Amino acid sequence: MRVNVVAGETFVPPSGEDFWQPLVGDGAFALTRPMVLFLLSAVLIITVMLLATRRLSVVPGKGQWILESAYGFVRNGIARDMIGERNFKPFLPLLFSAFIVILVNNLFGIIPVLQYPTMSRIGFPMALALFVYLLYLYLGIKRRGLGGYFKGLVPQGLPPFIVPLLFVLEIITYFFTRPVTLALRLFGNMFAGHILLLLMALAGEYLLLHTGFPTNVFSIGPLVGFFLLTAFELLIEFLQAYIFVLLAAFYIADSLADEH
Repeated sequence: MRVNVVAGETFVPPSGEDFWQPLVGDGAFALTRPMVLFLLSAVLIITVMLLATRRLSVVPGKGQWILESAYGFVRNGIARDMIGERNFKPFLPLLFSAFIVILVNNLFGIIPVLQYPTMSRIGFPMALALFVYLLYLYLGIKRRGLGGYFKGLVPQGLPPFIVPLLFVLEIITYFFTRPVTLALRLFGNMFAGHILLLLMALAGEYLLLHTGFPTNVFSIGPLVGFFLLTAFELLIEFLQAYIFVLLAAFYIADSLADEH
């Protein structure tokens, strides 16, 4: 979060600039705070995975049980249900990894000191969405062939006059709408949630420390709102990880289906 919340005695609301935090250098090649946090998440996830699985047992300990519960949630609640019993296993490592990576980086937004959801930087959701996008295109074309893939975009038996229009709409859906909305949904929720938390915290601090009585009494509202919104943001962070992986599984299942 920002430290300097006032310019003179004027409240400075949060803006998009609060999400650009270069640590080394500047411009496109700067080392930024979200880059460091994403690297931290990778180290953290790998460490936890290794520690939780180094002594696997039939009766799991607490760490193994938590890890197995998360794995079972993605396996049974998303991958198998969406892709199907016959085809889901090859994609389970991808879906589980994506869920854990997104969830941990989202949770960084409410962890003291860190307090930055990595997915509020558009580049990270775009990279994840691009990977899913290329995967479901590859699967669809591999299964049906290039010509069959494009032919399958339009259901059989439609009146000839409507086929070109529907084909254009399907091209937009499969090649633009799906990857863009997959990335923007995650980015938008994390960006909006974090900027609301910033607004509540900075407004409460400003009213409490930079105004006199009785105005500073009104700081109670934003500060209470900050804590309530933090609890709500925890739910949103989990839901966004779930929705991203759910949609990824849906797109994979769609590419594996006999017909669109």
